[in-house]
Amino acid sequence: MRTSAVRHKHLKLDQSKIDFAKRYFGVDSEQEAIERALALLMDEERIGRRLRPLKGILKGDERPWPYR
Repeated sequence: MRTSAVRHKHLKLDQSKIDFAKRYFGVDSEQEAIERALALLMDEERIGRRLRPLKGILKGDERPWPYR
């Protein structure tokens, strides 16, 4: 089991993207917004990885892979 390591980072980020993430997730803190956005990205990647074996099995769906 992995333990999470919290590290201090000093990054230059687009403030409008942070503000959007705060509104999207309904949080007040920039840190919480960034953490939730990164967690969502990781969850989406896991879902995509688990769906990959189904590629070609779903008949009648002509959308290109990966689904977006």
